Amino acid sequence: MFKDKKLRRKPLSGLEHLVMSVVWDRGAATGEEVREALAARHPMKESTARTVLTRLEEKGYLSHSVDGRTNLYRGVDAPQTVAAGAVRQIIERLCGGSVEQLLIGMVDDEVLSERELQRLAQKIAKRK
Repeated sequence: MFKDKKLRRKPLSGLEHLVMSVVWDRGAATGEEVREALAARHPMKESTARTVLTRLEEKGYLSHSVDGRTNLYRGVDAPQTVAAGAVRQIIERLCGGSVEQLLIGMVDDEVLSERELQRLAQKIAKRK
């Protein structure tokens, strides 16, 4: 089971992931900055951007500080940490908690290239 509550966060929707990408790329962002950054890919009103940012804060992905009258949002964790938590959730939900089952499925479905498999085998050998 998950030891850390952060690892049990609700997963990101597609739009939430786009917003998180903007925040991660910039280090911090306001609702207007998010709206502007996503205007070409996903046009939205600033109020929609603020709603998504608030939802992400409630889910534990963001925190904010106030600069004048503007909320400035920052990621609570690095993207790699969020990705690791999502993978842990997948392992728990779909593989009965077995990392081995996930890896076997990835090998069987040829998700990993031959080169990636070789690097993984080398890392495992070094770890022993």
